[in-house]
Amino acid sequence: MGDWSFLSDLLDKVQSHSTVVGKVWMSVLFLFRIFILAAGVDTIWGDEQANMNCNTKSPGCKNSCYDLSFPLSHTRFWVLQILIVSTPTLIYLGHVLLVIRRENKLRRRLEQKLGKNGQIKAPKYSDEHGKVQLKGVLLVSYIMQLVFKIMLEAAFVVGQYFLYGYIMMPSKISCPKYPCTTPVDCFISRPTEKTIFIVFMLAMAVLSVLLNIVEIFHLMISKMMERKRRSGFLPPEVYCPNRPAHMSRDTVTFC
Repeated sequence: MGDWSFLSDLLDKVQSHSTVVGKVWMSVLFLFRIFILAAGVDTIWGDEQANMNCNTKSPGCKNSCYDLSFPLSHTRFWVLQILIVSTPTLIYLGHVLLVIRRENKLRRRLEQKLGKNGQIKAPKYSDEHGKVQLKGVLLVSYIMQLVFKIMLEAAFVVGQYFLYGYIMMPSKISCPKYPCTTPVDCFISRPTEKTIFIVFMLAMAVLSVLLNIVEIFHLMISKMMERKRRSGFLPPEVYCPNRPAHMSRDTVTFC
């Protein structure tokens, strides 16, 4: 099925900037979709058209029958699904890396301006180790990529039904289309194994949707609880270069 290492490396970087539920989604994507697809599908599907037997030798009949029944191969459909569903997560990763880069530049400017007068805001989304906090625009970006993943997964689930018209892989398909001179029956190899894979990949898509929904509610509840804990306190401090040396950074001061 090709080399998935590049996509895996990119998605692995997202894990350090995700929630616990997001890490579970990554595990489902890696272990139960990419790994299974790369390890087992080629053996079961192989060259689908060559393995299909028809009760005619008419030139072009098998090709026409296969194209009529499978406008897009299941394996290619799943590869396309994984790549497109992963795209919002990769866009979020790009946003995170951009924020970290900007705040590292801000942190260097703060070090250069120490001892000078003025009011300077400290980096608010990341620390010195590149660990980000899901708040503000990053939180909005994270929730948006979850919403887009839900929509894309649902679209592919519906699209799979409309594209193939069934979930179970039939053992025989009929083709009355030209260039077949008469209605032709073609027999598909390993229909039971293929049915198991179809149901499994469909179940993983539904699980992915459920995990993304759970993650949205997890974020909403955690942010509500965090807001309750902070209620009654002053706003986050503004970094003040002229803070007295004896005063702790935990103390809120105004420049």
